[in-house]
Amino acid sequence: MRKARTKPLMVIPNAQVTVLLRQWSEGDESALEQLTPLVYDELHRLAHQHMRRESAGHVLQTSALINEAYLRLVDQPRIQWESRTHFFGIAARLMRRILVDDARKRNAAKRGGSMMQVPLDQVENLVQNQAANVVAVDEALQKLEAIDVRQSQIVELRFFGGLSIEETANVLKVSPGTVMRDWTFARAWLRNQMTS
Repeated sequence: MRKARTKPLMVIPNAQVTVLLRQWSEGDESALEQLTPLVYDELHRLAHQHMRRESAGHVLQTSALINEAYLRLVDQPRIQWESRTHFFGIAARLMRRILVDDARKRNAAKRGGSMMQVPLDQVENLVQNQAANVVAVDEALQKLEAIDVRQSQIVELRFFGGLSIEETANVLKVSPGTVMRDWTFARAWLRNQMTS
């Protein structure tokens, strides 16, 4: 069975989005209005990719994740957007932060008030394991960031943002070969962290 290939990030004219991002950075609010319909589908794809890793009954839906990430993106203090890839890299990071914050809240919650009654051991284990996994990945990424910031960024852009090797290299301003080497090392390091 063939593995489904994910749609590349560069589906919208790169220059058009980059120009609008820069105009928005310079304070042109009409650029944001023009930008929104151009980036929405890609934000939806990113959110869907993030939600695919969550449990089936997750409280947060794809559209809610998009909306929350979008609100945080437009609420950022004046960022000097470099490119559309830079924009989507930050969007991916924000989506991950939203999901990690949600997982931490679920981990901290004690009992489930008006929820449907199911055997507690089944539900509690499922919810705690899912939330713990999200938090564990985040904690491992933070450890990796303390060791090597670029490798942590590569994992975030590739795994959470869905960027290709070339797109990641473009965002980080390094060669694709460097991204490939760091990606290989970071995945092995994270796998070791998650299993020990």
